[in-house]
Amino acid sequence: MIFNRLFEERGISYQSIFAAGDDIAFGTISGTKVDSDTVYTINAVFSAVNLISTTLSTLPLDVFIRVDDGSGRAVRRPFRPRPDWVMKPDVDLSREAFYSAVFNSMLLEGNAFIRVYTNRRNEVVNLVVLNPLTVSVKRTALGRLQFTVEGEPEPLTTDDMIFIPDLMKPGAVRGVSRVQALKESFGLHLGLERWAQQYFGNGTTMAGVIEYPGALTEDQANDLRTGFDASHKGWQKAHRTGILTGGATFKPTQSDPEKAQAIEARRMAVEDVARAFNIPPHLMGLPGTNTYASVEENNRQWVSTNLRPLAQKVEAQMSTLMGRYRGGTTAFLRFNLDGLLRGDLTSRTQSYSSLLQAGAMSIDEVRALEDMPPVGSDVARQPRVPLANVNIEDSNVKAQMERVKMVQALVYSGFSPAEALQAMGLPPIDHTGLASVQLQGVAQVSPEDPESVYKDEVT
Repeated sequence: MIFNRLFEERGISYQSIFAAGDDIAFGTISGTKVDSDTVYTINAVFSAVNLISTTLSTLPLDVFIRVDDGSGRAVRRPFRPRPDWVMKPDVDLSREAFYSAVFNSMLLEGNAFIRVYTNRRNEVVNLVVLNPLTVSVKRTALGRLQFTVEGEPEPLTTDDMIFIPDLMKPGAVRGVSRVQALKESFGLHLGLERWAQQYFGNGTTMAGVIEYPGALTEDQANDLRTGFDASHKGWQKAHRTGILTGGATFKPTQSDPEKAQAIEARRMAVEDVARAFNIPPHLMGLPGTNTYASVEENNRQWVSTNLRPLAQKVEAQMSTLMGRYRGGTTAFLRFNLDGLLRGDLTSRTQSYSSLLQAGAMSIDEVRALEDMPPVGSDVARQPRVPLANVNIEDSNVKAQMERVKMVQALVYSGFSPAEALQAMGLPPIDHTGLASVQLQGVAQVSPEDPESVYKDEVT
């Protein structure tokens, strides 16, 4: 009860504790403190967040709208005139810096909050990424989200705030923070980093005890220890050759980092961070984790399973702003991920070729997927069928040719031409009355009396 009353009176929240870096919320079993500041000191975490946010924030970005191409199919066209905020959301920052902050907020805290400033026409004039620790979220009595921001006099609604959560739990109003959810894993990594710093900062590969025959006075022992440390303490002097006289011997007592599995533990910590951010290990600089043949496939999977979902979450929420513009209700923002797959152009070309040959796509549909303008002819809009490579409306010609061949085979075998046509579903046509050319050459038959060649044979 005392703590509940204290929290109510002082308004202490998860966000305020996070911002203060309080050990109550983020102390770890490893004895390290993980918060929004210390997590950036972890090399692997900084590299992972920087890799993802930099890759996505520097992708080409534009706004599109789907329109009817005149044949009942929707095609994607650039939306023009394009609002200024698409290319420069924050008037005081570059587009890359703005989206880098968005993705950083999503990756670490699990949420991105973007304050929307508008003019009297309700058009966007500026977008500012907020510190997620200064924003609290709750639902109103009508189930709508309401945002309370430090420094804002009144709560904000979704009209004034773009809320982009990463991973949401059922019934929650905020996304899951990686810093909080994985604090023990990050804390272990931070503990290993600090242990390594202590080891190389204060240790020596010759650390141990000096055995000296006989007794030494306190001053002599201090002089011996001080002289030895002055020559070998610290990583700069760790490999200097030691010389002892008077029968003194040195016995090392320090453990070998490799034998103590400290190096392997730090490697595993980096792999844990790679798993936490869904990054292929070879992109985190871990050697021996991939063969040359698998790197390209792993990069494609990284784009499809990690970068694309993150980009799509931002696209979906930012696209809601387009409804404020005339004709922009169905417009949408799109990051162009094709640049990340540019090395796989051959595979895409082969796939398109197979789809074209199978009649599953038309030339204009393929060009639309590559953001190329349509050819503008009916032929380019029509899918083609295999083998004959003709328009679908004419594809029955191939089937009719096959039926004609079957009728021909039946006539050669002695069947009635009329009955053979009927059996194959072909319309009746006049017959010359001539026997099959296999039985009698046309050059030997009189056109005036074709049956004369058979008179002598009939008994």
